[in-house]
Amino acid sequence: MSRKHPIVAVTGSSGAGTTTVKRAFEHIFYRDGIQAAVIEGDSFHRYDRVEMKAETARAGAEGRNLSHFGPDANRFDALAELFHRYGESGTGKKRYYIHSDDEATQQNARLGTELKAGQFTPWEEIPEGTDLLFYEGLHGMVVSDEHNVAEHVDLGVGVVPIVNLEWIQKIHRDNLERGYSAEAIVDTIMRRMPDYIRYITPQFSLTDINFQRVATVDTSNPFIARDIPTPDESFVIIRFRDPEALQIDFPFLLSMIKDSFMSRRNSMVVPGGKMGMAMEIILQPIIERMMDARRA
Repeated sequence: MSRKHPIVAVTGSSGAGTTTVKRAFEHIFYRDGIQAAVIEGDSFHRYDRVEMKAETARAGAEGRNLSHFGPDANRFDALAELFHRYGESGTGKKRYYIHSDDEATQQNARLGTELKAGQFTPWEEIPEGTDLLFYEGLHGMVVSDEHNVAEHVDLGVGVVPIVNLEWIQKIHRDNLERGYSAEAIVDTIMRRMPDYIRYITPQFSLTDINFQRVATVDTSNPFIARDIPTPDESFVIIRFRDPEALQIDFPFLLSMIKDSFMSRRNSMVVPGGKMGMAMEIILQPIIERMMDARRA
């Protein structure tokens, strides 16, 4: 951990709501004039899209599980090294995973390359002079037998819906946006489960703040759900690991967020439609204190 070069890590699986919290941080950084080095978790996958498909087939033939949740498909070593180096010097090596043809066009124009969607850009140095490192992805607080990424993080934020809601979101995304069959999606969920239990779930015990969306409609069988519950059909449970250390003012938060309430001494509940607002109200003072400590 570093006062001079702080690291903020948002961790959660794809579709969990990490985009909402990323947008909240972007608003905070813009308002406060904070220059952040943004790191995408996908850039620390071990294999590109074509390689991963081949490696998954090979693992299946050998009776092994291989998923983007586990260490065999990720560079935990490179991520831990980046966090360690940034904390010491404010720099480190990053790259981009190209998700789409539009991203490929942008990166090729910037780098003079001929990369395609599903490939990585070359490693490059983070420019000097950034105020903090902001990570968003699967493994911001991961701890494995060989690597401890979490020990370098100054503020860890978990974003995780209850598991049935997470599955509903994944099924709809993979079916409607990627054209996967229901059988293929279920097979992927089953294949990922051991790594999810070992490497994803434990992170949410290490995070400083968790945002967990809970649906108020029946999600008991996610495999037949026709619709993703809307924000207005949800509550968000916000859990603070150490409210005193974060200087959380619960009376102020309850007064600012309509219909919110306390469920435990370190947990509050807000309407699902207020999730983004709650994130900004909670996180902005924490980031500002982090910047004050950095300048001091």
